[in-house]
This record gives sequence, structure tokens and C-alpha cells, in this order.
Amino acid sequence: MTLKEQFKKEIIAAPVMDEVIDYWVSELEQVAEEFAIGFAEWAIAKNMGVNKFTLYEGELEIYKKEKGL
Repeated sequence: MTLKEQFKKEIIAAPVMDEVIDYWVSELEQVAEEFAIGFAEWAIAKNMGVNKFTLYEGELEIYKKEKGL
């Protein structure tokens, strides 16, 4: 599923209430983070010439903290 399709899926699933914006931000942030991790694992594996590479759990959080995100 493409990133655009994932975003559409999350938007359609959003409840229709005052919390819609908070819900969308949270859900879309999760989709974007999963996409970023998947891309990073793919790019590293491709550059290393291996079939699969897995980031350690928590590495995205460390990156976000170091970058002030």
C-alpha cells in the first residue's frame, strides 16, 4: 500500500468529532514513522547488498530526540 493510500485509509477511519484533528495528527504521524522506518531498512539493506536489515527498536525515537523533532 502506498503512503498516499495509507493516509486516505486513516483519514476515512477518523471519527467525526472535535478530536478529529488530534486523531489525524496521531494516526498520520504513525503512518509516516512506519514508512520512514521501512524506507530506512530497505535503503540500508540495498546499500549493504543484503536482503533484509532491521533497525533496533527505539532508534527512530533516538533520532527524533537528537534532531529535536
